[in-house]
Amino acid sequence: MNFAPVPELIEELRAGRMVVIVDDEDRENEGDLIMAAELVKPSDINFMVTHARGLVCLSLTRERCAQLGLAPMVRNNTAQFQTNFTVSIEAAEGVTTGISAYDRAHTVRTAVRPDAKPQDLSQPGHIFPLISQPGGVLTRAGHTEAASDLPMLAGLEPAGVLVEVLNPDGSMARRPQLEVFAREHGLKMGSIADLIAYRLANEHTVERVDEREISTEFGPFTLVTYRDRIAHDLHFALVRGTADPATPTLVRVQVENPLADLLHWQRDDFGVAATDALRAMRRSGR
Repeated sequence: MNFAPVPELIEELRAGRMVVIVDDEDRENEGDLIMAAELVKPSDINFMVTHARGLVCLSLTRERCAQLGLAPMVRNNTAQFQTNFTVSIEAAEGVTTGISAYDRAHTVRTAVRPDAKPQDLSQPGHIFPLISQPGGVLTRAGHTEAASDLPMLAGLEPAGVLVEVLNPDGSMARRPQLEVFAREHGLKMGSIADLIAYRLANEHTVERVDEREISTEFGPFTLVTYRDRIAHDLHFALVRGTADPATPTLVRVQVENPLADLLHWQRDDFGVAATDALRAMRRSGR
């Protein structure tokens, strides 16, 4: 069974349907059912617990968890893949014991309402939130991040319900069993690797935010500032002169090293200091 293209997976989530998403064999090597949280119905929860059999979780962004007052379950996360659980939740109103398919679907929809607040939830409960890393699968190649990214790409709230797919004997379903599962239930199947490639090909993760002329002891330069949209870090480019396609252009990628760049500490393992690179640019003219 071939993986469905990412645009098809996005359309499935937009339509309120589930997909099977697998990660790499050298990671967890498992498949999860994923669907958009804001569209979940009691019948979806019932399908997940009946046929997938894993733990029903809710992927939320860090901002949404802050909005709901959800803190990590533990201070020191020693889980193998750093899966970031919060304390489990229940809707504060509209549920009975919290375990029924209706109650769990209601809890999910309550948590992802745009105006949801901490008072709308109680803890502990029967839904297990997971904190998705900023940047999604571009930061961490996990099912948690895929479950937030796919609804986001579908134009929905970046929150997803996910559950691991187990075999009938309780063992973890691997690729061959997942293909059978997907065919039996008419589900499309995709991979986190394809989702990463799709986002890299279709999104600009770095933006140019400023450009200005500056004067330095090494002569005039154009200072161009870029911002990483995922980590929000700033990166700077110093440009001298105009590049000529017919002539080699001196390029230096400088790793920040205060000991070498500010104190001019000379050590072989420090590499080229920023001042030495700027002098070389002055000599070359570009």
